[in-house]
Amino acid sequence: MGWKFIRKLPALAGMMGMVLACTGCSRSAMNYQLAESIGTLGMYENNEPVETPKMEQERLQRESEEAREAELVSTLDQAEKLAAGYWYEEALALLSGVTEEMAEDERIGAAITRYQEEMKAMKAFEGDIPHLCFPGLIEDTMRAFDGDDLSYTYANSMVTTDEFKQILQSLYDNNYILVDIHDVAREETDDRGVTTMEKQELLLPQGKKPMILSQDNLNYASVKNGDGIATRLTLDGEGEVKALYTDEGGHDLKGDYDLIPILDSFVEEHPDFSLKGAKGIVSVSGSAGVFGYQVVDTGVTSYEENREMVTRIAEQLKNSGWRIACAGYSHSMMNEMSLDTLSSEIDQWTEEVGSLVGTADILFYPYGNGVAEPSEQLDYLLENGLVYLCSLWGDTDYMDLRDGYMYQTRRFVDGSSLENAPDYFTSFFNVAAILDSDR
Repeated sequence: MGWKFIRKLPALAGMMGMVLACTGCSRSAMNYQLAESIGTLGMYENNEPVETPKMEQERLQRESEEAREAELVSTLDQAEKLAAGYWYEEALALLSGVTEEMAEDERIGAAITRYQEEMKAMKAFEGDIPHLCFPGLIEDTMRAFDGDDLSYTYANSMVTTDEFKQILQSLYDNNYILVDIHDVAREETDDRGVTTMEKQELLLPQGKKPMILSQDNLNYASVKNGDGIATRLTLDGEGEVKALYTDEGGHDLKGDYDLIPILDSFVEEHPDFSLKGAKGIVSVSGSAGVFGYQVVDTGVTSYEENREMVTRIAEQLKNSGWRIACAGYSHSMMNEMSLDTLSSEIDQWTEEVGSLVGTADILFYPYGNGVAEPSEQLDYLLENGLVYLCSLWGDTDYMDLRDGYMYQTRRFVDGSSLENAPDYFTSFFNVAAILDSDR
């Protein structure tokens, strides 16, 4: 008699004893006791001590049906997420590619019909497209407005995170939707090889109004660490762009402490606020750093690490719907620059910054002061691929397609304009309702 069999004798004997003791018991009671003794209680139908061939067949069929249902629900969820951001063609392509068996499910047909109807209901927008431009944001007003030398500067030149969040909610409630500037107008080359800037048909859900949103000259150079304001952009553990912020206790935190991560989170929660994933434009200069990092070799020990981080942040921004614009290398007014000075300004940006964040086709004129039109300076900008030229204007939305480029004005939203010119923003939000009480 083998050793393995001998080892089973005590368990078998126990089971047999239990069966004898349960003489007269119902089969269900006997099964219960057997299952309890061998540890299979609740595993099989009617507490059978083992899975019968019939039970196995039923289990396999049930598992197969559950797997098909899970795949179907996952596909419908993916399609719904695409459609919520107006990616209707992509959602329909996903649903059209399901298996023949899955296609027979009425939920697939209903989703296809709904997305086709919603896509058909999109209307071409005609009218002004506003562009709201923001500075950096203040997280802790108690520390920013503490009465020191920088308090006045912060109050006039910045917006608080609470104000910005309320502005976003107001824009959303008023049916504004973020669009990519390249979906408004785009360069097109005809059969003769002639390239012109052409207006695009901007299809929007009925009742929605397009808007471009941006953050200007993001270098954090004017911010003092410890004043309740983020000091740089960074990446979290999942590779998402966040702001690095030092709290009152001196702890460095990564989170939604500035415009970019706040807007990212808002769009994640409200995908219908963005047309096909559009976020905004962030402009950068170079001489005072990029995203809070010094990128010029001036003896900074972390120079190479800084450049690598800027590249990684820029890549993630672009992958998540952001556009990066040039703000000149020194962020100096360009209206009185000679051709040599302007070319040096743009060339240095291209070499020191563009090599890290990628080629830019958008230029934010520093302080809104642009080059003369026509001029050699304008020709130089266009020859270097800067074909979206954005100036500033307080209370007007203006866009014009000109010979080879697009010109657009921005409305700058900072503490000074909120307090001194609230009427500039009545179409978008109620300044009195969003203004921070700590100002």
